[in-house]
Order: sequence, then structure tokens, then C-alpha cells
Amino acid sequence: MARKKRKLSSGQVHVRATFNNTIITVTDDHGNTVCWSSAGSLGFDGSRRSTPFAARLATEEAVKMAMGMGIREIDAFINGPGPGREASLRAMESMGLKILSITDVTSVPHNGCRPPKKRRI
Repeated sequence: MARKKRKLSSGQVHVRATFNNTIITVTDDHGNTVCWSSAGSLGFDGSRRSTPFAARLATEEAVKMAMGMGIREIDAFINGPGPGREASLRAMESMGLKILSITDVTSVPHNGCRPPKKRRI
């Protein structure tokens, strides 16, 4: 059974920028995934995967697929401390998407992890 093509006008873009990779997920307004892309899925390997350039290409790939489904305006949700944060936002803007809001959803530890035990010499 063939699925009919989705027609959306707005959506959400979730950017997960870690130190090793950048994952971009485009969802509809309810949070259901429409399409996604990552620096690793584009063939970047090792330390090249964690560059702003790789994040920009991954964002352009995901945004092209989303624009093919009719998405023109988005809410951006940025998560993580990686180098792909600003690069992905700039790529979205340069592709012609209208960014309605930018939200940083990076989790902040209340007290952090337990520190390692003291060294004994």
C-alpha cells in the first residue's frame, strides 16, 4: 500500500549537537518525525563529523527533504554543547526557512555527577 505524501506548512527542527556528531530531526507540530539527517549519515568520519561544516551540510539535507513536504516556517529546538549549534541555525536561515522561535533545551545538571575519588600517591 503506497503512502500518500505529507503536506505540512510548519514544523519543528530539533538539533542535537554533541561533541562527536550533529543530528537534525524535522518533526510536525505534534512531534512526529518527518525526516532527519546527521553528519555521520552523510559520510563524515571521526573528527570531521564534529565540525560546523558537517553540521551545516546535514542541516541542508534535512531542510531540503522538509521543504519538499511543504514546510516553510519552523520552531527550532537546540540541544547540546557541540560546534554544530550556530552552523545549523545559519544553514536553516540561508535555505529560506522562516524561524519563528529558537529554544535551547539543553539539560543542566542540578548538582552534576559524583566526582572521582581523590588520588592517592
